[in-house]
Amino acid sequence: MNIDILNLGPMDNCTYLITEADQALLIDPAWDMNFISHTLKTKNLKLLAVLFTHGHFDHVKFSQELLKEYGLKAYIEEQDANLSGIDPQYLHTYCGEQNLQIGPFAVHIIPTPGHTAGGVCIQIQNAVFTGDTLFPGACGRVDLPSSNPRDMRKSLLTLSKLPDDTQIFSGHSYGGKSSSFIQYERQHNPFMRNAIKDEDFI
Repeated sequence: MNIDILNLGPMDNCTYLITEADQALLIDPAWDMNFISHTLKTKNLKLLAVLFTHGHFDHVKFSQELLKEYGLKAYIEEQDANLSGIDPQYLHTYCGEQNLQIGPFAVHIIPTPGHTAGGVCIQIQNAVFTGDTLFPGACGRVDLPSSNPRDMRKSLLTLSKLPDDTQIFSGHSYGGKSSSFIQYERQHNPFMRNAIKDEDFI
C-alpha cells in the first residue's frame, strides 16, 4: 500500500491518496479537483471510493465535482452528512463503527466524535487517517457547532489504545507536519496524555 499526501488549499489541508497497484482511495479530497483528477489520470489509477473523516467545508470543498465526474458516492458518517453541504445523492451515509472491504482495501471506520458529532478516523492496515481529531502534538478544536470536549477526550482515549506502531495521518499539515505514531503521541501529546490520565472519569 502506498500513501501520497496532497497538500491543497489555503488551510494546509491534507488529501490522502491511497493506492494498491492501480486501485485507489481518496480521503478528504478538497479544494483542487482538477489537480486531484489529473493526478489520478497521470498515474492511471482507478478510483474506487472517497471517504470523509468529517463534514467541515475545508475537508469537502468542491468534492462534489469529483464525485460527479467519477460516478461515486462518498462515505460519511450520517451525523455529518448535512454539515458537508454535499447533495445527498452523492453520499453513502452510515452510523458508527464499520468494517468495509473496498477492492483490495480493508477499511476500519473508528467513530471519533468531538471535533464534530460525526467525526471518524479511517484505519487501513497500520495507518489511521485522523482528520481533525488528532494532530501531531495536538487535537482538533472543540469550540465549534456540534463539537464536544468530553467526546474528544473519549476519542483520544480510544486512539491511544491502538498499537504503538500505528501511524497517524492528520487532516492538516500544521507546522509542516501531518504524521506521527501512536506511541509517540501517547507519550508526548498533552491532550492524549490528559485523556489517558482521566480515563476513569471520562
